[in-house]
Amino acid sequence: MPVKMELAGGKKPVKVYTQQIDPTSCRQLEQVASLPFIFHHVAAMPDVHAGIGATVGAVIPTKGALIPAAVGVDIGCGMLAVPLDLPLQQVSQQAATLRQALEKAIPHGRTDNGGPNDRGAWGNPPPKVQQWYEQNGLEANHAPILKRHPTMISRHTNSVRHLGTLGTGNHFIELCGDEQDRLWVLLHSGSRGIGNRIGSYFIELACKQAKEDKIPLPNPDLGYFKENSQEFHDYLDCVQWAQSFAKANRQFMLNLLLDTLQKTLDQAINPTDTVIDCHHNYTEQEEHFGSKIWVTRKGAIRARSGERGIIPGSMGAKSFIVRGLGNPVSFQSSSHGAGRIMSRGDALRRFKETDLIRQTQGIECRKDKRVLDEIPAAYKNIDEVMANQSDLTQVEHTLRQVLCIKG
Repeated sequence: MPVKMELAGGKKPVKVYTQQIDPTSCRQLEQVASLPFIFHHVAAMPDVHAGIGATVGAVIPTKGALIPAAVGVDIGCGMLAVPLDLPLQQVSQQAATLRQALEKAIPHGRTDNGGPNDRGAWGNPPPKVQQWYEQNGLEANHAPILKRHPTMISRHTNSVRHLGTLGTGNHFIELCGDEQDRLWVLLHSGSRGIGNRIGSYFIELACKQAKEDKIPLPNPDLGYFKENSQEFHDYLDCVQWAQSFAKANRQFMLNLLLDTLQKTLDQAINPTDTVIDCHHNYTEQEEHFGSKIWVTRKGAIRARSGERGIIPGSMGAKSFIVRGLGNPVSFQSSSHGAGRIMSRGDALRRFKETDLIRQTQGIECRKDKRVLDEIPAAYKNIDEVMANQSDLTQVEHTLRQVLCIKG
């Protein structure tokens, strides 16, 4: 059985799918498990690593309450994947040209908080961005939220400007090949600046209320909203809106990507299968162990029996298309990727550009200091991660990278 260890320092146990776990993550998991509304147990995936408040790679079941820090600020962050009817060899031969075209077509990179130097957002969003925003119901559903919480979104935070943009950090666009040399597109992004603002606002509000009500917390970031409160329902509305924004964002970027491939290669490009799209930072109501509960996955994907999912490695490693096995112990979940083994700061201190060039050999990608914190050695071995969750998912396709664009 792949559960490797169990932590018992909280009110409920924590079942961990790896032995490669740091003391900070153990402490964070036990702190979450100490909250009075945790249901049954907490599950830690094999890519688990320390986060802010709650651990990344955690599946947190709750009954009667939600913890904003457990969802985090990258609400709805997740993956999209689809195979294309395009020879892998053709893409490999034109990888540099394609990367340049895609980087020009899709805003990405470090932001300026929506200011004039924001390379990660549209300067003046094209009409099709506004149209997509309205067609997905994002504008209509956002208005009531803003009326109830007018200070949540500052005036310069324009969600339309971030729709169809990649973001920063470990967000990426990849072109990959599978075992039959079939081309796949992979996208990793979420709700962007607007999701960050929503998450930050409600984390601060929950912690402020806990302090005012003198509610003892095992960690000061673990403020929560009870299900019978207005704040709970307002937060849930915002989270669900941000999750919809994240999904629309990935879909719109896919449209931009396909259009760019067609123009650059001067040929029609069509998906050959259903698009796979899965959140890995989100919350939703599900039934487990005979009870209807809230399941928050922070750095984990849902893996119901037969459900397809995406588990990427680092920018120098393989990625996987999987089918879930519906394991009840993990609350039908699995890891969302390789998981970091060192912080961004540690990676920048330990490695040089020459290390990045060597570790990404054969992959068309940036190899400079701006992406050095994403060097493959900063992540866990993806093969070990997959081995540790052999009863959570079954591999359908193994993908190798040809081109990678990092935020």
